[in-house]
Amino acid sequence: MTEPTDQLCIDAIRALSMDAIQRANSGHPGLPLGMAPSAFVLYADVMKHDPADVDWQDRDRFVLSAGHGSMLLYSALHLAGYDLSMDDLKAFRSWDSRTPGHPEREWHQGGWRTPGVEVTTGPLGQGFANGVGMAIAEQHLRHTFGPEVQDHHVYAIVSDGDLMEGIASEAASLAGQLGLGRLIYLYDDNDISLDGPTSLSFDREQVEKRFDAYGWHVLNVDDANDTAAIEAAIRDAEKVEDRPSLIRVKSVIGYPSPNKSGSQKAHGAALGDEEVALTKEVMGWDPERTFFVPDSVREAFSMIEEGAGAHSAWSERFDAFRADDAERAREWDLAWEGRPLPGLAEAMPTDWEKDELATRSAGGKVMAAFEALTPTMVGGAADLTESTKTIFPESGRFTAEGSGRNVFFGVREHAMGGAVNGMAAHGGIVRPYGSTFLQFADYMRGSIRLSALMGLKVAWVFTHDSVALGEDGPTHQPIEHLCALRAIPGLVVLRPGDAAETAEAWRVILEDLEGPAVMALSRQDLPVLDRSDGAHASAEGLARGAYVLADADGARAAIIGTGGELWVALAARDELDMPVRVVSMPSWELFEQQDDAYRESVLPADLPTVSVEAGIRMGWERYADASVSVERFGASAPGQTVLDNFGFTPANVADHVRTLLA
Repeated sequence: MTEPTDQLCIDAIRALSMDAIQRANSGHPGLPLGMAPSAFVLYADVMKHDPADVDWQDRDRFVLSAGHGSMLLYSALHLAGYDLSMDDLKAFRSWDSRTPGHPEREWHQGGWRTPGVEVTTGPLGQGFANGVGMAIAEQHLRHTFGPEVQDHHVYAIVSDGDLMEGIASEAASLAGQLGLGRLIYLYDDNDISLDGPTSLSFDREQVEKRFDAYGWHVLNVDDANDTAAIEAAIRDAEKVEDRPSLIRVKSVIGYPSPNKSGSQKAHGAALGDEEVALTKEVMGWDPERTFFVPDSVREAFSMIEEGAGAHSAWSERFDAFRADDAERAREWDLAWEGRPLPGLAEAMPTDWEKDELATRSAGGKVMAAFEALTPTMVGGAADLTESTKTIFPESGRFTAEGSGRNVFFGVREHAMGGAVNGMAAHGGIVRPYGSTFLQFADYMRGSIRLSALMGLKVAWVFTHDSVALGEDGPTHQPIEHLCALRAIPGLVVLRPGDAAETAEAWRVILEDLEGPAVMALSRQDLPVLDRSDGAHASAEGLARGAYVLADADGARAAIIGTGGELWVALAARDELDMPVRVVSMPSWELFEQQDDAYRESVLPADLPTVSVEAGIRMGWERYADASVSVERFGASAPGQTVLDNFGFTPANVADHVRTLLA
């Protein structure tokens, strides 16, 4: 049974959604109509949130994983009292609008473009995985700082399309394994996909049994319009602390549209003026009025007063927390600013104990060195921790019972990517990270792209970064991957060439960068360059993207090296009977951020240049006149044999320089 005022609130969501979509003549009305009762229950009755402060650290999080139904979210935010005006709703899907076609998390001109949107959703399944990461973050912070300052839930509305995507399956398995009891998802089970009824593609799978097998707590609401049943199911789910919960909500897409409800015709296109009018008549609304909200709805739906009260009560607890332990409070502040504790540069290792060291191994030493300075940095590997060396040795395993921060993601690269993004979007987790072999960045590309689109402070750590991987052969040897990652706007790619550059790369990621970063590290040992005698410049040059590593008076050419090929560039110089400059270029993106004068000082336009990198040459033409590269898939053989056969030898690089100057 739904109270009359509550029904008005639900129908207000429906009316606003229909009007905005019709005005734009573009959008997805079916989900906002069918799931309006669930959105009302969440925003008006269940969730702890403050429309006046969308960054309150202990708010409940909501993810609309089915991002195509964005008007459901925008309407609910507007009615709950967020800074999203009626004019914003009228501008749905228009240029530079605060209400884009899919929800977007975007920092714009000193504030959130769309207040209340936690993550960018639209690629189905991503939001599902993001919520898992948010629950990991909440769980870790609650154990670290205490429930008096961190104690909330993560809610989501997910669709058939989300559950069909592989990333959601991986993320559901991970959430069950980790026992994420603060995760509650409402599954919009409406029997319709864009192609037609789910009998075409998704009616033999028994979703509830699948999630039960994953270790989830599964509940059912047989009527999406029964708000009492929806709230009761959510309250039941909130009591389960050791398992995530899935609430199957049986809905009718497009309800109560008289001619299009229950059909794919309500899914991905505006209903049409006539059908909007008919639907409003069914609801008892004036079909002639658009973008209309009764005063009683605004009063009943608004969370401004209640949200402020909940926030104030939390602030009192937080003030007591700060007064009781100023040091932990300082850690809290830095964690939410996304910064490590002071002393990072001084903590970095300088004695590598070996003349040669793989940059993946150097990375492991660096992580151990800054472990104590990043108490809320959480992450892990996709079942490759021993290979990627990405672990905090003193911090323990992440579990439901403790505050360990090494997440064993298992062979779930897709879910790892989405979950890492969710941790960053939640906040309080300093540079969450995920790691695997560079080749498998392909599996994570959707998440990596979204990390850049949202500007999230995450670290993607990829090892085994070239054909030097060796015997595992072409399936595991990345060729085009560096180029493909560099093509993503807003993503900084770093490929350090020795241990010192690896340390500086981590420092740059943790202290300097505002968005996501990729670090590509070697499997094979590389010379640890002696930078103490002036023959090789300080690795601090990495922060500028490229720097002159070794110079020569009257240099006739330059050789650019990155990563595992940097030493080859240096050795090639020694084979030439002419003065040659060697440039280390670990990051194109950071180099492009430098001013013209600096870039010209490193790579003068009139200096013939050869690049050396074990990947495709695409893109290097902007910096080099010739390239030593790999233009085919790799080969199975010992790593040095593969490198030699592909021409990554000092002699071959020297020949390229001679040919260029001939």
